[in-house]
Amino acid sequence: MDPDEPNMAKGWREMKKAITLLGMALLAVMAWCLAPGAALAQDKTAPNQAKVKEFRIVRGMSPQARACIECHKIVSPGIFDDWANSRHASANISCADCHLVKEGEADVSQAHYKVYEKGDNPWATSKYRAPVAGVVTPKDCSRCHPDEAKQYSVSKHANTLQIIWTIDPWLNYGLNSDLERTNGCFHCHGTVLKKDKDGKLDPLTWPNVGVGRVNLDGSKGSCAACHTRHRFAVSEARKPDTCGQCHLGPDHPQIEIWDESKHGAIYRSAGTKWNFNAAPGTWTPGVDYRTPTCAACHMSGSGPVLTTHDVTERLSWELQAPLTIRPQDFKPWPAKSSWQQERKKMQAICLQCHSDQWVQSHYAQMDGVIRDYNEVYFKPTKKKLGELYAKGLMPKDAFFKAPLWVEFYELWHHEGRRARMGAAMMAPDYSWWHGFYECKKRYVKFHEEADHLISEHKKAYVAPYFPGATGSTTKPPQIFGKKK
Repeated sequence: MDPDEPNMAKGWREMKKAITLLGMALLAVMAWCLAPGAALAQDKTAPNQAKVKEFRIVRGMSPQARACIECHKIVSPGIFDDWANSRHASANISCADCHLVKEGEADVSQAHYKVYEKGDNPWATSKYRAPVAGVVTPKDCSRCHPDEAKQYSVSKHANTLQIIWTIDPWLNYGLNSDLERTNGCFHCHGTVLKKDKDGKLDPLTWPNVGVGRVNLDGSKGSCAACHTRHRFAVSEARKPDTCGQCHLGPDHPQIEIWDESKHGAIYRSAGTKWNFNAAPGTWTPGVDYRTPTCAACHMSGSGPVLTTHDVTERLSWELQAPLTIRPQDFKPWPAKSSWQQERKKMQAICLQCHSDQWVQSHYAQMDGVIRDYNEVYFKPTKKKLGELYAKGLMPKDAFFKAPLWVEFYELWHHEGRRARMGAAMMAPDYSWWHGFYECKKRYVKFHEEADHLISEHKKAYVAPYFPGATGSTTKPPQIFGKKK
């Protein structure tokens, strides 16, 4: 027997005891760490030990904001449902964040104050009383979307009332009634919001979400024209139906033209599978969608071109004007940048899907169409109209009272626009049959009658009465200032 064996055995027993005690100690520490308050104790006694990360999202809101939500759940569940399914709701943006204003401001809803007096709803009581505006404006939206609001403010959309009041005979000569304007022109172009003597919004100006609406807070436009309330979905604004609410019909049939084009045909075939919900700035051709909608060409970011809410960017011609001109030469609202610069932006959009030769050739064709329209159809007809004026055969203020003047008007306002826009957006039926073919018919008819009047020195027929010509001819002082 080894003489050291008893000592070795004793050493092993002591080591085993030490390991057992250490294990018990570790178990005790683990139990302590898992106990309530351990993190606090750990901070005090062992500051260098790793801490457990606590994840927490605080979604608090004021009592007034909560009252808005709970009240509208009851009184307008459709509005609540739209908001509840919006990105705003998921980001904790409540009614109050958009509608709350300061006491005494011009757009405070007086009618909303009376809601708190009824007592028929537990959330509509005096303790939740708050000043709100019924009309949310770009100025309100700019608190969270400053770049978008600034871009929109300089666009022809936001300033369309100034444009049409500058050039449109319907308004300047009172050729349609105020009611006709409210239910027609102003639904797209916008009204000048006013309050009646009781502090309620004037029904001749509201409801309205026109792109150029002049709001009570001084701002222009309505974001809800494209991002309808209260969902405010970016996906909705990216789809052609949104633009087609206003850009349709005989004088500006962009939605019909686009629908006829290859772009529209591909969208109808495959558009239901595209990702219209991509985050702003990430909507990518070839990934999220196969072919452009209106927004993809005129607003959305693509390739090197950044997103813009100024829809008048990227244009190299004013196709809606009687004589096609460059955007910087459009006097009612001249562009601040050169057409060459903006053409490069639009061509960069096209190049995301097309070759350079394809893009350049398309623009060469469009420029040719514009040259032909200007030189072959519009200029000779405008010259002939000027001859009638000069010879006193038609008064310059005849306008729609003279059937011959209507022929001139529709040559550029209807057929001429369709020919040009059809070429710009690749819709052959609109460029030819609805465009140049009709231009030819209109041209021949106008010149035949004009030449006859000149040869006979006979005055053009001007109706002694024009129905509904009762509209105000006073330009809105909110835009043009008070008349001196």
